[in-house]
Amino acid sequence: MVDKGFFGENKNVEFKREIPKKHEKFLKDVIAFSNCTGGKIILGIEDITNAVYGIGDVNPFKLSDDISNMISDACTPQISPDIMIQTLEDKTVLVIDVAPGRFRPYYLKAIGKEASSFIRINGTSRPADIRTMQELEMEGQRIYYDSIQEIGMEYDEEKVLKLCKTMKEIAVSSCKTEDEKADIHNMTIPKLEDIGLLCRNGKDYTPTHAFNLMTENRMRHAKIQCALFKGTERDEFIDRKEFKGPIYQQIEDAYQFVLRHINKSAEINGIVRRDVYELPIRAVREAIVNAVTHRSYVDDSCIQVSIYDDRVEFLSPGMLYGGLDMEEALKGKSKCRNAAISEAFYYMGIIEGWGTGLERIQRSCREYGLKKPIIEEFGNGFRVVLFRKTANESHEMRKKFETVGTKAGTNGTNGTKAGTNGTKIGANGTQISIKRQNQIELSEEELLIIDILKNKPLTTQSQLKELTDIPLRTIKRVMSGLQKKGILVRVGSNRSGRWEIREW
Repeated sequence: MVDKGFFGENKNVEFKREIPKKHEKFLKDVIAFSNCTGGKIILGIEDITNAVYGIGDVNPFKLSDDISNMISDACTPQISPDIMIQTLEDKTVLVIDVAPGRFRPYYLKAIGKEASSFIRINGTSRPADIRTMQELEMEGQRIYYDSIQEIGMEYDEEKVLKLCKTMKEIAVSSCKTEDEKADIHNMTIPKLEDIGLLCRNGKDYTPTHAFNLMTENRMRHAKIQCALFKGTERDEFIDRKEFKGPIYQQIEDAYQFVLRHINKSAEINGIVRRDVYELPIRAVREAIVNAVTHRSYVDDSCIQVSIYDDRVEFLSPGMLYGGLDMEEALKGKSKCRNAAISEAFYYMGIIEGWGTGLERIQRSCREYGLKKPIIEEFGNGFRVVLFRKTANESHEMRKKFETVGTKAGTNGTNGTKAGTNGTKIGANGTQISIKRQNQIELSEEELLIIDILKNKPLTTQSQLKELTDIPLRTIKRVMSGLQKKGILVRVGSNRSGRWEIREW
């Protein structure tokens, strides 16, 4: 007996004891592999039992030629598999290695494209639906869906210039140094055309799907559905939100939703508490950015972010693109489904580099000491799962919070106010805030910035962005709010002054 894993990833390996009398049953796997990430058909092994029978007394070289001719005669565009002879348990088997095709979709000549274009889903070969067929055809023609004209949307120069301005502002806010800011060039109308946010209809500019997604976003399914569930199943909602509008804004909205609903531990420094999230926030953001950037916008499903007691799941429509397999993707190789969106996000600093997101998610979880995340094709979509602390770890976290509360004051017990500075320990040990005598309550972002500026009053806003991973726009808004509350004061000039934290 031989396991499929011996030949590669299980879902991309098929065992067949012999060529079936109806060749279509064999050919549909060949076609499905060509239309997806490739795969291997092992001839001479029973599928159910994994028992090795071999090909018997048949000449393996003649059989290889017959199979190649069968595939070539029946399939279009032409498929040329690599067929190897291998000995297992003293028996001869054929390994038919089908590479991912470049001229999709592949199908049976005699039956036609609509009825015989197959794809691989969860380790089985299935007929491609209309939307998948459309995407396969665009892949074969090297056409990006997001760069195609948005029918019914008129060119509006005011909206175009507004998008140029917004993209530049976000790009600058993503910079960590003044030198990086200086290197950001203006976004212009010709540049939007180069990226693919605009295209030409004759001599005139016209918006593309990507422009629509970055502005009005009239696509009904181009949204993110976020939900907090009770327990570990999708049985009972506690909170849910649906985020629409420009896709770059959806990323920030979904990110903030997750942060509101995951646990935070507290590090107390004097009167100030600093929150540390239970999940690496960089991995959370990368998972959302990856979903929005690489999803299939042909598919009429939405991105879903689901928070359970033990995990957070990010599910986006569309499998890996262009024949890319999971092993390659996890090693940093990337094939772009949405070229215009990717280029726009790269300019804006939303994505840092091609093919690095999945690697950063894994590394962040590893550095946090968390269980290895699940990153996989799931049905006709793509799923990332980040695992939260276990029940036992959550119990230890609550004990830690109670200890912090005791140290902060005289009666720091769970669910009570502790100490003269009003540090509050929530009933679950995670939702903690600070109130001073005049009952001013501060957010985690405010407390974090106060903590840094109290110890390093010369820190600039750009340095705060680098230290906290908080977007520069949010830092500016938070600091403005602290100044209005009278907590944060600027002493000296903007160029050579310092920040001062006042009692509140």
